[in-house]
This record gives sequence, C-alpha cells and structure tokens, in this order.
Amino acid sequence: MLSHRAIWDGIDAMARRHGHSVSALARLAGLDATAFNVSKRVSKDGRERWPSTESIAKILEATGEGFDTFLSGTGAYMQTSGFAEPAQRTVPLLGLAQAGAGGFFDSAGFPVGQGWDEIVLPTPADNGIYALEVTGDSMEPLYREGDRIVVSPTEQVRRGDRVVVRTREGEVMAKILHRQTARQMELHSINPAYEPRVLDLADVEWVARIIWASQ
Repeated sequence: MLSHRAIWDGIDAMARRHGHSVSALARLAGLDATAFNVSKRVSKDGRERWPSTESIAKILEATGEGFDTFLSGTGAYMQTSGFAEPAQRTVPLLGLAQAGAGGFFDSAGFPVGQGWDEIVLPTPADNGIYALEVTGDSMEPLYREGDRIVVSPTEQVRRGDRVVVRTREGEVMAKILHRQTARQMELHSINPAYEPRVLDLADVEWVARIIWASQ
C-alpha cells in the first residue's frame, strides 16, 4: 500500500529526474507553484495532506512519464499482475544523537567504523546510504522520535530538501534546507517551536539528503 510519505517522495523523485524543484514541476504542469511545497504536506494541526489524483495526472502528462515510473520513485514496483514488494537490502543504522560522536563517519559523511546496527530497506542500489533514528521533536509531525530516516551523502541537495547536517563540533540535526549562500546555510524545522538555524558553511562538516523514512 502506498503511504502518504511515499507519494510525496515520488513527486520529489520525479522533480529531481527532470532537473526541477517541486515548485518548477508544479508550474510545468500548470498548477500553483506552491502545490507540492513541504509546508502543504502536513496541516498545522498535524493532519496529513495528500496530493490530488488530478495533480499527479498533470505532472505525469507534463513530464511524459508513465505511472509505473512514478511508482518507482515511491518505493513501489509495478508488475503485470499488480504490486509486488521491491527487493530488500540492508543498510547501516545509527541513532541521530549517537551520530554526533566521533568515529562513525568519514570526512565526506559516509558511514565507517563499528557500532552500527542494520535496517532492511527497499531501495535502489546506492552503496553510500545509511539510516539514522530520530531523536527530539524539532521535525514533528513529519518525523517523530523513533522514526528512521535514510540518508544519502551522494544525492545533490536543493532548497526545500529534507537533510541531515553535521557540524564540525559534532552536532547532528535533521532539518529542511531553506536557503544556502556561498557562506551560510539556513535550516528550518517543521515544529514552529524551533527557530531557524543559520550556520556558516565553514562550520558544516557535511550535509546528506534524506531520501526515505519509515515509522
């Protein structure tokens, strides 16, 4: 069954395949530029908002993609007999707070060393990906304590992407990349109780894009 998060991840993946932001993808399909914004995916009271079937049909038409290609971006795979479970693989898993300690990552943000657990994940092959377990409430209601997020150090990050950032002081956080200049990075939380963070790029060790999550 397709989840709320999987559908939105499929739209994100479609935008990336065609070199667009989600706003540009919406405009290409003749929709309001904010139709697929992260802020539209969860209401202020925490209820999940789903994209309409009409909006999905319009982006498929605008990009020339088939529905099976769209589904591949959600983690669901289409077969002639219906839906089938995708092939599974195991990736390293570490607690988000624990990730701030030394010895778990190399300088590029790839997992190294000992102490990693494992999680089974249906995903295309990417040898650099790993999973982190969320702590804290700064990304609620999108990510809650105990949720597992899968990140890729090789994915290009763009404005509006959900990312994991590690500072040179060892702080690790899951945020939304709101803006990045030549010198600074502005990070936002979903939870309005948390103020935006502005970091000097010189203080950022690495940034990895969140590509999948499970509850």
